[in-house]
Amino acid sequence: MAAEFDEEHFVPALIVVDMQEDFCPPNGSLAVTNGRSIAPLINSLLSQPGLVLRIATQDNHPPNHISFASNHPPPDNRPFESFVQMTNPNPPPGQEPETKLQQLWPVHCVQDTPGAELIPEIDADRFDLVTKKGRHSQVEMYSAFADAFGNIDPTVTMQSVDVDITSELQAKGVTDVIVVGLAGDYCVKCTAIDAVKAGFRSWLIEEGTKCVDPTGWDLVKEELGIAGVSVIHSDDPVLQKLAIAAPVA
Repeated sequence: MAAEFDEEHFVPALIVVDMQEDFCPPNGSLAVTNGRSIAPLINSLLSQPGLVLRIATQDNHPPNHISFASNHPPPDNRPFESFVQMTNPNPPPGQEPETKLQQLWPVHCVQDTPGAELIPEIDADRFDLVTKKGRHSQVEMYSAFADAFGNIDPTVTMQSVDVDITSELQAKGVTDVIVVGLAGDYCVKCTAIDAVKAGFRSWLIEEGTKCVDPTGWDLVKEELGIAGVSVIHSDDPVLQKLAIAAPVA
């Protein structure tokens, strides 16, 4: 069930997911079609005085990351097509290690490379916090909240992400998380869903994201709705509330 707007208890934060060079045309190694086109909307959101926290996420992979097709032997190392088995680096005590299939991608957003940088079209000076994720070489992390196995405890995920954004949001009293960025069918989707799991109302702006596979967007929206995420448009009344300045703590 999707979120319901609670005007009396509305303390919003914005999470801008992975607006990075490698995810944008014309030169990104994993470029999302029209990825740069959402920058003006994102900048408009960043300027809204009603936000109490503005967070940017960045994929920040080591060169030997498990999701890179070139790190695996042929013939099962084709980007977008091949999968490898990934093991939970932090299984629950007393349980067998959990495994799942990981899709393989072109090399992208490698630490300390230009492809990992935020695109210059984004008003990065407005961010209160920038967090780097996907830093563990043997586990994927699409979501800014948790790795691919749902590990959300910062004592567990510290090898994957450098900021515990759940704690940062809670410290500001945030009730609602608004999510935009790239890509809608992967990191944006997972971040929005995990925001619900972390205890926040979650809103994803449809015009504020683009997908790796746009043909699957309707199915993604169904998945989001089932998870409790509200997919809204840029003229939604929820967003109009962002024009009202946040109270000074």
